Amino acid sequence: MSKKTSFKPKDALTEHLLSGGEISLIESQVIFGVQNLNAELTRLRNSGFFVKSKRVSMAKVIRRANETCTVKPPSRLPVREILVTEYWVENV
Repeated sequence: MSKKTSFKPKDALTEHLLSGGEISLIESQVIFGVQNLNAELTRLRNSGFFVKSKRVSMAKVIRRANETCTVKPPSRLPVREILVTEYWVENV
């Protein structure tokens, strides 16, 4: 009998970050299904990784998310003026 392997969204998110990708709260929820990004970032920090962050426009995050899925914000939402935080793991 074969062993069942289960998909874990947090593992996919961690692999994305460790391969050099950036992530925001919007992307973690929409693309990876991880509802608590801060908990996963804390786990990475506690494991010894350096997690960096910066504020970027929501337009950048939406453009990046649209490479994987379709994200369409409300037409009157000023996505270029709204700032969100993106995170990445810095290789030392």
